[in-house]
Amino acid sequence: MQEPFTEEEEETDSMNKARRDSPYILPHAHHTGPQLPSWPLSCLLALQHLLVQVSFLCIFHLLFITNLPPNAIRCCDELLACNLFACGIATTIQCGLGTRLPLVQAPSFEFLIPAIVLTQHMAPTRHSKGNSTDAPDLCAKPDCESTRSSDQLFHEVSGAVLVSALVQMALGISGACGWIAHRCGPMVLAPSLSVIGLSAYKPASLLCSENWGVALLLVLLNILLSQHLVSCRLPLCQWSQMRGFSVRLGGPALHMFSILLPFSGIWLVCGILRPIAALWERWHLSTHHLTLTNSTLQSPWLKVPYPGQNGWPTLSPHAVAIGAAMGVTASVNSVGCYVLCSKALRLPAPPQHAYNRGLCAEGFGSLLSAALGSVSGTASSIPNACAACLTQGTSSRPVWVTAMACILFGLSPRLMGLLATIPLGIHGGVLCLTYSVAVGTGVSFFQYTDIDSGRNIFIVGFTMFMGLLIPRWLLAAPGSLATGCVPVDLFFLSLLMAPAFITGSLAFFLENTVSGTPQERGLLNPFSPCKPEARDNYLQRSNMGSAQSYELPIALQKHLSRSWCKGFPLCLLCPLEKGKEESANINPLEVLRCSEEETTDPLLKQGTLKIESELQLETVQEPNVAQENLESHKRPIAAMPEEFSSIIMGKPLL
Repeated sequence: MQEPFTEEEEETDSMNKARRDSPYILPHAHHTGPQLPSWPLSCLLALQHLLVQVSFLCIFHLLFITNLPPNAIRCCDELLACNLFACGIATTIQCGLGTRLPLVQAPSFEFLIPAIVLTQHMAPTRHSKGNSTDAPDLCAKPDCESTRSSDQLFHEVSGAVLVSALVQMALGISGACGWIAHRCGPMVLAPSLSVIGLSAYKPASLLCSENWGVALLLVLLNILLSQHLVSCRLPLCQWSQMRGFSVRLGGPALHMFSILLPFSGIWLVCGILRPIAALWERWHLSTHHLTLTNSTLQSPWLKVPYPGQNGWPTLSPHAVAIGAAMGVTASVNSVGCYVLCSKALRLPAPPQHAYNRGLCAEGFGSLLSAALGSVSGTASSIPNACAACLTQGTSSRPVWVTAMACILFGLSPRLMGLLATIPLGIHGGVLCLTYSVAVGTGVSFFQYTDIDSGRNIFIVGFTMFMGLLIPRWLLAAPGSLATGCVPVDLFFLSLLMAPAFITGSLAFFLENTVSGTPQERGLLNPFSPCKPEARDNYLQRSNMGSAQSYELPIALQKHLSRSWCKGFPLCLLCPLEKGKEESANINPLEVLRCSEEETTDPLLKQGTLKIESELQLETVQEPNVAQENLESHKRPIAAMPEEFSSIIMGKPLL
């Protein structure tokens, strides 16, 4: 006999039902699933993606150019055009053959810091302490190398990008990326994503300091549109022969374009007021070189980039060492971006073959970028993924349109020069908004773990603290890391200057060596990449359709025979059996019930624990339930299957 609802429970249930049925509450992923946005809406979302991508592209080249000697500065417009062209092709490959997630490709800070380390070693420059980057001064001693020409400098950096591409492709083809990623639980992902977001505070503060008014205006407008006006729907006028003109409520346009509207509006106002002696015309000293190179009148309207147009990359020992560090750190950043995007789409964690293919796609993009003479490779863009999470525009169609736009804009250096006139305060505001979402996404992974556990408190605090401490220490004392071999010094210096690599590697080591229960480690949740699963698990069967979104296109699968997929390296890039990639890529260990006092080893043994969803389903199906179990639940047993169906489908309980 069911117990009646209390007044408080009835009120809570009615509020939750009203919230679920309300048309003004946005779903977590607005454009996921088979329904795609219309083409006009896709073009607007693609424009928003393009502005965020170009903003980060300008930030990368700005911070790189300011660390070059004055005689080594090259035309910024052509560099931007070549890199954007490579990013467009890499985005197409990533969405079509890589992870197949809607990920825009762009440079990352993991390419920037090693490139600055290499340039400062080859061409020593003297900068003030207020410089914009976290690159150490390697040439404080008299035995530094002499300054080289600008062509040699750019060829060395392109050579490092080429080596990083080979490292990325090697990690993908060998399956190392997927193997490591599927052993990264929430206790590894949470601090890593949080530090990825926190590591951008210094360039964000520098760019915002160019004009705090512009940066704060962008941030405040975004908060107003994306948070306070989230349920505001604009009226749309339609005309038809049957009904004539009609007015209806449209979609949440203010929320979906909460970055596009402030970005374009502030840029337009600043462009109108540019001839006037406005406050934002007082450029910072660190950006003086970039403003001088933004001469759009000297750039051609059309220039098709081709490999070797500015010379071929140089593979010196220094470039090889720096490139290896670039490839490793960029791979860590990409894995975090894959997890972030899959969580925004409410998809299960990508399987191993998706990680491997995604890293191979990024390696191909970096290879093309190096051949075109660019100073940066391609990686999954954290700002674009965070912008999609913020605006709930996570469809693949706008990303395809963005890729085509990147290729077209990459053919015109003069148009890229016009895009480079975006005020620096806008760049700083975009960094503040996007990387704050990365921090919040990392923190959200703590909900799957027992954060009150002393084990988890130590792992989180220690890894995040060391991830921010070690780069700061090396920035102040780069000479303390000296092995006697300069390439080895550059390799370790570039690795240890990346906060995400330090935090991720330390968290991975501690998570897989310090014993803890699966509940502590957060392994019993549907979004954990390394969750132990049984073959007949109901949760796995419910996620089977979602996991198929990571497979190769059907047209390509028809031309791949099963015998090919069983050989190396296709066995690590393609699923062995359609619809069973989870059982092939996840640790296939049967797990049984584990007592609360018992701790588990890092490698779970057969017969040690049982899936949480199976335990819950068995509890529901038991005919005779003890009275003490009834008292521990607020709702009657009849309401329990609906809750479990919500858990299985990955929807939060309201």
